[in-house]
Amino acid sequence: MARCYNFATSRFSGEINKYHRHVAVLCLNFCLILLSSVEAGLYTESDQIIALSPDNVKSVLVNSSSAIVVEFYASWCGHCISFSPVYKGLARDIREWNPAVDLAAIDCADENNRKVCTSFGIRGFPTVKFFHAYGREDSAGETFTGLPHDVRALRHLIVDRMEKHQDPWPPACPPLEPTSQAEIDIFLETNNVRHLALIFEDASSYIGREVTLDLLQFENIAVRRVLSTEKDLVNKLGVTEFPSCYLYYPGGNFTRLKVNIEARTFYSYALQGLPGVVRSGKPVLAATDHISTHAEELWRPFNRSRVYMADLESMLHYSLRVELASHPVITGEALTSLRKYISVLAKYFPGRPMLMNLLKTLNSWLQAQTGDQVSYQAFSEILENSAQAPDAALPEGVRWVACQGSQPHLRRYPCGVWTLFHILTVQAKKADGSDPMEVLSAMTGYISNFFGCRPCAEHFKNMAAESLSQVNTFTDSILWLWSRHNRVNNRIAGALSEDPDFPKIQWPPPDMCADCHTVKDNGDHKWNNQKVLTFLGDYYSVERILTDYLEDESEVLAKQKAKRARMQQILEAQKRVEREAKEALKLNRPRPMQDMVEEEEEEEEVVANEEDDVAAAARVEGKTLEPTPWAAGAEAKPGSDRRQNARRPSIVGMKVRDTQEDIVDLDSFVNQHFKAKAAEMVTTNRVKQRTLQRKREERDAGPGAGLGVAVLDPDASSDEGARAQKRELSGRRGRWMSVLSIGFSKVDVSLCVILYFLSSMCLLAMYLFFKTRLRLRPAKLSVP
Repeated sequence: MARCYNFATSRFSGEINKYHRHVAVLCLNFCLILLSSVEAGLYTESDQIIALSPDNVKSVLVNSSSAIVVEFYASWCGHCISFSPVYKGLARDIREWNPAVDLAAIDCADENNRKVCTSFGIRGFPTVKFFHAYGREDSAGETFTGLPHDVRALRHLIVDRMEKHQDPWPPACPPLEPTSQAEIDIFLETNNVRHLALIFEDASSYIGREVTLDLLQFENIAVRRVLSTEKDLVNKLGVTEFPSCYLYYPGGNFTRLKVNIEARTFYSYALQGLPGVVRSGKPVLAATDHISTHAEELWRPFNRSRVYMADLESMLHYSLRVELASHPVITGEALTSLRKYISVLAKYFPGRPMLMNLLKTLNSWLQAQTGDQVSYQAFSEILENSAQAPDAALPEGVRWVACQGSQPHLRRYPCGVWTLFHILTVQAKKADGSDPMEVLSAMTGYISNFFGCRPCAEHFKNMAAESLSQVNTFTDSILWLWSRHNRVNNRIAGALSEDPDFPKIQWPPPDMCADCHTVKDNGDHKWNNQKVLTFLGDYYSVERILTDYLEDESEVLAKQKAKRARMQQILEAQKRVEREAKEALKLNRPRPMQDMVEEEEEEEEVVANEEDDVAAAARVEGKTLEPTPWAAGAEAKPGSDRRQNARRPSIVGMKVRDTQEDIVDLDSFVNQHFKAKAAEMVTTNRVKQRTLQRKREERDAGPGAGLGVAVLDPDASSDEGARAQKRELSGRRGRWMSVLSIGFSKVDVSLCVILYFLSSMCLLAMYLFFKTRLRLRPAKLSVP
């Protein structure tokens, strides 16, 4: 890889030909791919392991308030690859030990980390070192010799190293040494805790110390280890079994903690569930059956061991109406994922008849789309049953029950997503589906493309890419989703998103499925996968889904019908307004061109006949009359501006600008000006019709009538004729000026002048340049 990179970079230095350039680019891209794979290493952020680098190694290891366990590995090393699942399992197992203990790793195969690994004396891989809290800069750590490939053994090694820590003792780490009766009495007097758990065990047992670290992040409880040799406490409490756990209270009161199996996991879970015990920084919830989660929403009591249909329908409402709505156009891979998602819902969702009818209709429509994209608007129309399929509807709004949280921003939709896909995997197995990967593939596609929390989507994609290929049966599908759900719970336990009333635990807990938990020969916890599978099949069965808090189907269908009716009324009202606006606009617009041309022809014919009559009368009496004002166009008449536009001269090769039309606001026009404008137009048309009718009557009356009108006042007609002739001459001059300026504005003329000036300057500069060059060119001398 180094040779490849050196060759690629050397190809870019100096002048190279086209062939070498292409080879260098391809080689460099290949090297970058290799480098990126090395940088990724064997661990990701979701593994809860700190990735060390030259930039952060000192800040993590030097003077740290917590102990650090570091794995030095090489990403190409086969043993490192085999050890990585063990190290990831260790990170999940001791997650609650933070901040007393942190896990880190560094890839020594990365050339950037070579100096760091060399400074710690790393010569082989994998190497695991333990760094005590408050370590010095020159500390090389303690190497785990004979590195075990077992989480339990690694956990014990860590506990042993922590006990050997010298002063100052890390403030985040509780005391791990055994306690006595005298120390317990002092402890209760000096510490304000609600519960003190005493774990009685043999000296070789690690359960007491491990449980102490497991409860490190929890308040209102303290855990102490008591050896079987501490006779005073053993006799006082009557302890006969080792290990065993007792709750000790002030005044000498005590009670034994009841668990299914006397093991670390069962102790930790039982103690975390005691009244008042909460994770550090989380508020203690009041014991009440009515918790206000919103100003208008009350707590809905529910059975924690059952699934509620209200949660499933609420999840579909948010998914289909809210989350998908953020994608106006769905195309490519997202469209394929949407088809798979709707398909598995139509096949395996155990919904009510009206919802199943809608899902089947939606699936049929979506599968029938042949294009490469679908708009959410079209999808929404089918979702809202615009086609009016019989008895098909999805209830609107959310009614969280088992997924409700103590606060409006906790649980809810993410809980609904997990619940839905758990049910789909179980139902796919019971329905004897053909593809074990069908539901998981649909879930992965939906979360990758549509789930709103993008970091959550990336984490899920990483989990799917890591192990989804191992799913071969429907049983594998159910157990894979269950194990990944527990892994996510482990990762986000203690985060701000954790509901204090519903802590993130490994599910199902012992009190829900005691048979699902067992222990290995060494006393470590182990899941009984067969019992877990039986429990999941029963818990997510259709028969056990409760229908409490659901809205009746008839009410949902009636609401949907009323909503469609309202939408239809709104559409009809909009169409009516548009139609009325168009009609009103027609009244305000010029009449059709055919009617306007016919009217102009009639007016011109009347004017021409009247001019001929006047001219004939003038010749009879030997007088020359000027054109009448109305014949010269001095008076403003309706449509005169349109006639002028129609008679505008045109020049070949020039584009005559169209007359700008006023933009009319239809709504304001209809509401404010419709009646007034309509009345005005009607009045104008009537006046115009009477004028034309009068002119036709005067024309039919004969030449005398027209002559009489013209010569009643010769002086007045003469003055009016002179003024009309003057206006006609000015009009002609204006028309010629408008002809010369057609197509040009002041900006156009300005640009032409500027361009002409710049071109002149450019020509002048070129002339001076060549003139100077010719003048300075030296003469060549010829030698005989």
